[in-house]
Amino acid sequence: MACMAALLWPASAWAQDSGWSLGVYGGPYYDTEPAGFLNGRAGYKDQYLLALTASKTLWKSESWPLALELDGMVGQQWGQASLQEVALVPVLRWSGFPWNEHLQTAVRAGPIGLSYTTAISPLERGPDGRGSQWLSFLMLEVAVAPPQEKSWEVFVRLHHRCTIYDRLNDYGANGEDFVALGWRRKF
Repeated sequence: MACMAALLWPASAWAQDSGWSLGVYGGPYYDTEPAGFLNGRAGYKDQYLLALTASKTLWKSESWPLALELDGMVGQQWGQASLQEVALVPVLRWSGFPWNEHLQTAVRAGPIGLSYTTAISPLERGPDGRGSQWLSFLMLEVAVAPPQEKSWEVFVRLHHRCTIYDRLNDYGANGEDFVALGWRRKF
C-alpha cells in the first residue's frame, strides 16, 4: 500500500533527482528463452505476473549517458500456479539516443541477478519433476517518456528466470519468462 501511495505522491514532494524510482509491471508467461521472444517464436501459456519494482541509481557517468542501478522486484504469479517472487539485479541504463528531444528513450539490461519463488512453478520443473526456487534473474527493458516529462516512464520488460544453461542445476527446465508492460515514477 505504501508503494502505491508513493507512486501517486506529487513529484515536487520528493527530493529532486534522488535516484529512486518505483514502478509496477505485469504480463503473460511465454514458453521460450528471451532470444526466441525477440525472434517472434514465443507461445503464451496460462501464467501471469504482476510486480512492484524499485530502482536506485548507484553511479552515473559524467561524460556518457550511462548509469548503474540496482533493481528489485516483488511479484505475484497466478494461472497454472500461484506463487510469489522476489528478485534483485544490478542494471546498466543507456539513455543516449539521438531522438531523445522527441521521445526520451532508455535501454536497461540486468544480465545476472538472483530470483527466489515461494514454490517451484510447474512451468520450471524438468522431465523428472525437479526444479529450484532459487534461479538467476535477467531483465531487459526499453523505457520511453515524453521529453517534457522526465519524472515517469512507460516500459516493456523481458523478465527471465533461468539456470544459466544448466550451470546452477541440471534439472532440464528453462525457468520462466514473462513479457511485461509497466509504468515507473522517478523521485
